[in-house]
This record gives sequence, structure tokens and C-alpha cells, in this order.
Amino acid sequence: MKKYRLIIMIIIAMGIILIGTSDPLTSFYKTTGLISNGINEGRNIEDNNTKSEGSQKNKNDKQNTQGDKKEKNTTDENSKILICIDPGHQAKGDPNLEPVAPGSPYKKARVSSGTSGVATKKPEYVLNLEASIVLKHILEGKGYSVIMTRESHDVNISNSERATFANNKNANMVVRIHADSLDNSSKTGASILVPEEGGKYTASIYEESNKCAEFIKGKMNESGIQLNGIFQRGDLTGFNWSKVPVVLVEMGFMSNYSEDQMMSNPDYQRKLMQSIADGVEEYFKTK
Repeated sequence: MKKYRLIIMIIIAMGIILIGTSDPLTSFYKTTGLISNGINEGRNIEDNNTKSEGSQKNKNDKQNTQGDKKEKNTTDENSKILICIDPGHQAKGDPNLEPVAPGSPYKKARVSSGTSGVATKKPEYVLNLEASIVLKHILEGKGYSVIMTRESHDVNISNSERATFANNKNANMVVRIHADSLDNSSKTGASILVPEEGGKYTASIYEESNKCAEFIKGKMNESGIQLNGIFQRGDLTGFNWSKVPVVLVEMGFMSNYSEDQMMSNPDYQRKLMQSIADGVEEYFKTK
């Protein structure tokens, strides 16, 4: 608009000048020719700008489309991956014994009800399921297929049965969610447990389990979550019966007053589960 106003003012000024010339018609042709060229040049600049904007818009649209396709392809790929979440324990423990591994003469209780919080008085099995549901939603949001060994408290599923459930479903990874407790109330921090490297029953799943645990550890560190480390265990029934890579996350100590409260805080709970989900995602990106 400013360009056109300027041109109009020039036309008026030139008209006034032409009135005082000896050959107004010739001068008018010359002047209007210049003005016409100026207008055309202005239009050409605007046309070029419009074309440039259109080209940029098409480029941006193309990039957005490619981004959407990439995200859709990632989601489609993730949907082929099945993750089993095992919320540890249940409302009522089962003291009946089961072998700690296939064919093992050693036996342990089928399953216990777990510990409880010193501050919240919340049973561990309740906390485990709360956090597991959050983890399930995050993983599903990333496009993964998710199954759970339990979605209520009133069940009786032994540790070996939880492992064989994931085996029979052909899961690609098992994530077990638990919380810790000690007589030492000052102890805090999460821990990640993995099958024993040289274990008679777990050697075949150690490498992938540990690799996933390392990615989860990295994401926890990035999120500022206190982590005590990754620990191998050869005595866990749920590991020894598993044919699927598996990690067990001890979220923290319910025996510590502050950490017990923190684990029931929805914001911290989501932060912790997000770091686990992000670690699992990083793991599958390497596959």
C-alpha cells in the first residue's frame, strides 16, 4: 500500500509539472512510461515474493508431511513390539512353594504381598499397579503393544506363572515394577535388577536384558532420578523362568519416609515411568 501511495503522489506531482511545460503530451508519455515501469517492477517484486512464499510454504508442507509419515512409520513399527509389564505382588500372598527355576529342587513361595510404606501405609502391590498403569499408558502412547500380568489386586499369579505368561505371549521385553524396603530407613534410591550373566537359566537373556537396563539407567540419570545401579540376580523365580529379556525396577525404598511419599506423588511417578519407557524405546531403536 505504501508503494502505491507514493506512485499516486508522483503522478499528481508530475501532472502539476506537465501543466507548465510546452509539450505536455510528450512529457506525459515519458513520465507515465517511467511510472508504468515502476508499477510493473513493483508488481514483479510482489509476484516474486508471493512465489517465494508459496515455494517456502510448499517446502514446509512437504517437510511436515514427511515428518508425519516418519512418525506414523515409527508408530507402525512399534506396534509390532509387545511389552509385558508385571506389577509386582498381589493383595494376598501365596506361601505355597514352587521351583525357583525349571527342574530346580530349590523352592520358594509362589508370591508374596510385598512391603508397605512407612509414611503412606500404602501396600506395595497397590503402588506397583499404580505405577505400572502409568507406564502402560506412556508405552501405548509411543505405539507399543502392551500386556500386563495383572490389572487388579485380587489375583493369585505366581512368579513363575508371570514369566511363562510373557513367554507364551511371545513378548519382546518384560518390565517388572517393584518397590524396596530395608530395616535401614535412611537408604534411598531406585535400583535396576537383571538376570545373572552366567546363570544356568538366564545366560541366554542376560545380554539383551542388561542392554535395556543400561538405556533405562541413562534416562533415569538424565531425569535426575537417584539410582543405586544395575544389579544381577540369579535367585529370582521371575528371571529364571523367563525366556524373554527382562528388567526389574525397584522404584525406591518404602522404608524411607520421604521416598515413600515421593513414590506416591503423581508427578514423580510419571517422571520415573517416563524414564523407563524412554529407556525401553532407546533399546528397541538399536534392534
